[in-house]
Amino acid sequence: MTPPIAPRWVLRHPLWPLIALHVLLAVQVPVYTSLGMDGPPGNPVAAAVAFGLTLCLSLRHSLAAAKGERPAGWPWTLVALAILANVPLWWFGSNWQAFTAFALASIVMLLRGRLMLFAATVQLLHNPVKEVIAMLRDGTHTIPQALLLSAYALFGLVLYASTLVGGARLVRLLNELEATRTELAATAVGEERIRVSRDLHDLLGQSLSAISLKGDLALRLLAKDTTAARAEIDSLTGVARDALRDVRAITRDEHSVSLRTEIDGAAALLGAAGVDTRLDVADLPPLSGPAQNALAWAIREGTTNLLRHSDAHACTITLTHRQGTVRLEMVNDGAQPPSVSRFTGAADLSRTPPHLTPPGTGLSGLAERTRAASGTWLTTAHDGLFMLSVEVPDEVA
Repeated sequence: MTPPIAPRWVLRHPLWPLIALHVLLAVQVPVYTSLGMDGPPGNPVAAAVAFGLTLCLSLRHSLAAAKGERPAGWPWTLVALAILANVPLWWFGSNWQAFTAFALASIVMLLRGRLMLFAATVQLLHNPVKEVIAMLRDGTHTIPQALLLSAYALFGLVLYASTLVGGARLVRLLNELEATRTELAATAVGEERIRVSRDLHDLLGQSLSAISLKGDLALRLLAKDTTAARAEIDSLTGVARDALRDVRAITRDEHSVSLRTEIDGAAALLGAAGVDTRLDVADLPPLSGPAQNALAWAIREGTTNLLRHSDAHACTITLTHRQGTVRLEMVNDGAQPPSVSRFTGAADLSRTPPHLTPPGTGLSGLAERTRAASGTWLTTAHDGLFMLSVEVPDEVA
């Protein structure tokens, strides 16, 4: 099982790390300004007010970007944030520099195209150029020293802004991941329900037909041959027990079918129903799991349909192996009005052409299994004969 990409609490509450990141970056300004890290100490109250305003504006932009949106009135809030981040720089110097990262991040998240590139370039160069001018004017640094320090400030600004933009993008991706997980879970539940419904229909269809057939036969024999009637009842209870065991296996997705077993079972069941059955299955090569599964379920479905929907008196089951494919044909003489249905492994059952017979539940299950084996299936009814044909590769990837 694939481990989660992020801890579950992060996926459920991804906004808290983003908020914490904003607080940690923004708190530098009031602390540095109050302590006077670069120049004389500033007014701590004014720094705290600026901290609150900048944090609120930047969070508003980032939380909206995390949803793939832009907040209402964003041009005005972006201008306000840019003024708040850049104007005090001329008085407080590098103490105020952290706020410019919030302005740069908001520019990248809110603006588009050339306007974004222009505004981001202006924001990037504003503080480094100002620092270079100030250092050269004071005469405390040489030109190489001033350029090196401004490059360091530029690198820090890019790093902080990238962290903010990346944090918003990460929250958006986590939200999309959680939504995708929820959708995949719902899809998996739906697919499992379809599988259980299909397997139960295909399995119980034949089992219940056999139980009904043997029960009717036992009733007819009861007045004539008690021993034979008792044998049919014993056989009936055995079929019921097998069906119960198979139902339990289906619910655990452990049910498997054997082609040879299904052929023998179909011959015995059809014989008990008075259908003259001929088998031509000598040419039976070793088959891959999907191929054997598709053919075995095809025999089960064909037998069930014959017993439930026709009054056939004869049936022929043929298996042929030619040029890397295995072909199954079940032909009986109990055809209903002429119809043809043909579906390939890539068929879309929701778009059945109007001249084709739409598949029922059993045939839908057969189509799914045939598609899984990269095969095709065909049903035809003509001149009183009904044919079910399934063709699959003998080796399925």
